[in-house]
Amino acid sequence: MSATQGSHWNAGLYDDKHSFVWKMAAGLLDLLEVKPGERILDLGCGTGPLTQQIAEKGAHVVGIDRSPDMIRQAKEKYPVLPFEVMDATQISFAEPFDAVFSNATLHWIKEPEKVISGIVKVLKPGGRFVAEFGGKGNTRELLKAIERTWNKVGFPGAAPLPWYYPSISEYSSLLEKHGLEVTYATLFERPTPLEDGERGLRNWLKMFGSVLLEKVPVEQQERALNAVEAELKPILFKNGTWVLDYRRLRLVAKKSLT
Repeated sequence: MSATQGSHWNAGLYDDKHSFVWKMAAGLLDLLEVKPGERILDLGCGTGPLTQQIAEKGAHVVGIDRSPDMIRQAKEKYPVLPFEVMDATQISFAEPFDAVFSNATLHWIKEPEKVISGIVKVLKPGGRFVAEFGGKGNTRELLKAIERTWNKVGFPGAAPLPWYYPSISEYSSLLEKHGLEVTYATLFERPTPLEDGERGLRNWLKMFGSVLLEKVPVEQQERALNAVEAELKPILFKNGTWVLDYRRLRLVAKKSLT
């Protein structure tokens, strides 16, 4: 799930309250078009559910994630699969891959060219790169609400956003600069129901957006969360569930044969 955000992920909470991260990736796996015997890298594997699904299609798959806690849990859940703690900006393998797959990871990498160059390095000639991550405009309503409400109640400005949400043209240009030909790319709305009812939004913020709370004193964070919820409830709370305004960038690219 994250290869660069930091090493202190709560893997248990991730599996328990945020399983939508991997459950909504079925279409992305279809784009990967796994062939038996292929060697595939799952970049930002989290606790390994998609790594396992790729393996079930007959591939030899390796999962990497920067978080030791995620990798520890992945090894416990899927002990026959190889998992490694590795930063996505420092990918290094002796043996190349037929494909690199990544779901919900690349928006955490604010130095995209470092990860792209690593992907190119480990791909075989003609190998493919298949990915989905947050694209331009992702969680726009949430970010606007945080700015509005915190200004109203006197909280200091939020820390710089930890995410990188590129447009199709921006990310495609970077891929092509490094020798990957983009054969498919789409930016689409994907409203995403959060788990745990009324607490879904604050759970999401605590898990994925904790950096946004860093400038708010601990004793005031409950007030900050209440203010954001009140602002967003008419927009994003539907039938007892928070539905976050995700926009996803999904793409396929191939490495040159030469």
